[in-house]
Amino acid sequence: MLKATFPLGRIAGVQVAAHWSALVTVALFAWVLGVYLSGTGSTATVWITAIAGAIALVACLLAHELAHSLVARRDGVQVQGITLWLLGGVSELSGEPRDARSDLRIALAGPGTSLLLAAVAGTAAMLTALVSPDSTLTAALGWLAIVNAVLAVFNLLPGAPLDGGRVLRAIIWWRTGDRLRAETHAARSGQILGFALGALGFAEFIAIGHLGGVWLMLLGWFLYTAAHTELVLSGLRHRLGDTRIREVMTPNPLAIPADWPIPALLASDAVHTRHRVFPVTDRTGHPIAVLAWSDVAALPESARHTTRVDDIARRLPPGAIAGPDERLADVAARAVLRPNLDALAVADPAGPLLGIVTATDLVLACNRSALGLPIPYSPKNSR
Repeated sequence: MLKATFPLGRIAGVQVAAHWSALVTVALFAWVLGVYLSGTGSTATVWITAIAGAIALVACLLAHELAHSLVARRDGVQVQGITLWLLGGVSELSGEPRDARSDLRIALAGPGTSLLLAAVAGTAAMLTALVSPDSTLTAALGWLAIVNAVLAVFNLLPGAPLDGGRVLRAIIWWRTGDRLRAETHAARSGQILGFALGALGFAEFIAIGHLGGVWLMLLGWFLYTAAHTELVLSGLRHRLGDTRIREVMTPNPLAIPADWPIPALLASDAVHTRHRVFPVTDRTGHPIAVLAWSDVAALPESARHTTRVDDIARRLPPGAIAGPDERLADVAARAVLRPNLDALAVADPAGPLLGIVTATDLVLACNRSALGLPIPYSPKNSR
């Protein structure tokens, strides 16, 4: 997922973080609202209200994502957290809904919350209008109601990864009983939608030179690429089926202690293996990071004597640490493995390292499954 995030705390047990680009979103909303409120009050009043309104809108986006997360958790889907970024927010789920009904509930929770917030803001605007119909506050509340309603409607457009794409997937899944078919239709619809938005934005920018066209192009690009990723992942889940992590992992892999200096690593048994990537463990043996030979090679030779493994190792995100009985398809959907660089660490919660899964293992499992061959539990000689 998104890198360079900073934590904001927990809400109802869900971890919330923000990417630095969320600051751009707040600034953009404040500018748009400031222009909208122009003439409704003094300059100071307008811009103070605009900044407060922008922050309130981001809070509404957070509430939208929180609704998804809470309903998902109630339906048995694990939630890693919520990240706010340039294009709004995203709920990071560790699994998939167990049935079409759960899928539909999770999808509708966000737009339903946005519509509720639109109603609340609209009601508040009508109440303040009774006292001061032309005030800055009344106009700001009206704007907040309109934007929340627009966001709800936009999110219901029928294309993944939008909520409407999830609704489409749930409906097709429910009517046909074929989850792969449902995911494929929703993802392809998302690609078409993304292309259409990008083309519309390009036309707007060329025809009238409006910067809103650039925003539409960016949004279209995001939707298209995200839909393409979902299409690939749906095929991956189909090929892997119910394969479990323990069936493809390399058990008891050679692990590198995090506190080792680089000279100790270069003098260890690791150099006599054909392995390209290694799990890094803490003092208790629990995996915390991953180290590839390319990470070591990028370190200047003059710095190797003063550098430890944990100085250059790449931290494992929670999604890249899996239990041995988890479905490989679920884990692969939440963690991208780059060949010769990344790996999934296999361990029980807070327990010692049990195994490792690399991109090579994942490709091999997919190929064997596609050929109808069994995926046996067996040690690997390279990774």
